[in-house]
Amino acid sequence: MENVIIIGSGPAAYTAALYTARADLSPLVFEGELSQSLLPGGQLMTTTEVENYPGFPDGITGPELMALFKAQAQRFDARVLPKTVTAADLSQRPFKISCGADTWEARAVIIATGANAKYLGLESEERFKNRGASACATCDGGLPRFRNKPLVVVGGGDTAMEESLFLARFASQVHVVHRRDKFRASKIMGDRVKTHEKITIEWNSVINEVLGNDQDGVTGVRIKDVNSGETRELACSGYFAAIGHKPNTGLFEGILDMTDNGYIIPQGTSSATNIEGVFAAGDVADPVYRQAVTAAGSGCKAAIDCSRWLEAQEGAPPPGAR
Repeated sequence: MENVIIIGSGPAAYTAALYTARADLSPLVFEGELSQSLLPGGQLMTTTEVENYPGFPDGITGPELMALFKAQAQRFDARVLPKTVTAADLSQRPFKISCGADTWEARAVIIATGANAKYLGLESEERFKNRGASACATCDGGLPRFRNKPLVVVGGGDTAMEESLFLARFASQVHVVHRRDKFRASKIMGDRVKTHEKITIEWNSVINEVLGNDQDGVTGVRIKDVNSGETRELACSGYFAAIGHKPNTGLFEGILDMTDNGYIIPQGTSSATNIEGVFAAGDVADPVYRQAVTAAGSGCKAAIDCSRWLEAQEGAPPPGAR
């Protein structure tokens, strides 16, 4: 019997592990198995330069930062298993968490499985990730490689508008590529993009290739007019996919309250879910900010909420019990 099981391995998961470990709850963390589709450590594992996480004035790579998160949690005896959770029975307590044929029981569960940015699915996107191809302007837009250079954003919703306006602060020119002749974004956001002197809109267009080379990374994109079928190339030093994120909550569909997009809905201002004893932290419950620092903060919230909930239970476990 575990006091608390934490599912995930990004900033939210390891912060929750740190706080629950220091509360003598001896948390068990399932970080997931290394595979082609999963890098334990969350989205930061695919980020080469992190310049906006407090405490690192000279910057740090994503993998280095996550190694420090993990090591700090383990210093206080958080236990980390490289296993992927395949089933979760949250219908009654104790909760049952399974990895294949193996099952663990827990008094409380913190879900911090993160989210994945959506890309178009082009092979060239994958090739140039972290070398000019990104899905987070807020994370990467201020990097030296993008400053005073032409950049491309693909998308037509509010996210694409926000990303384009943010990038326009640094870029020499921003091209917004959208497959239709009008945006899906709110009118006020669309109007800001349309009237911005540094933003050009490529209407009725799709990107069919991200161009570049091993030395320079992204050097341009090839776009196709959806009406005429004509293709042309746009020179740029950065390509930003702004077509949304998908939270990794499929395991909990039909069990936890979620938005139409799959984000877990917390109860009030807490991290508690609609099931007592189950908490959510990080990008699984954050469709707005999606930053490492906000994920870490929500991991702290979930740990404190979880610790207080366990203390309030009749026959709460003694410190360190499991």
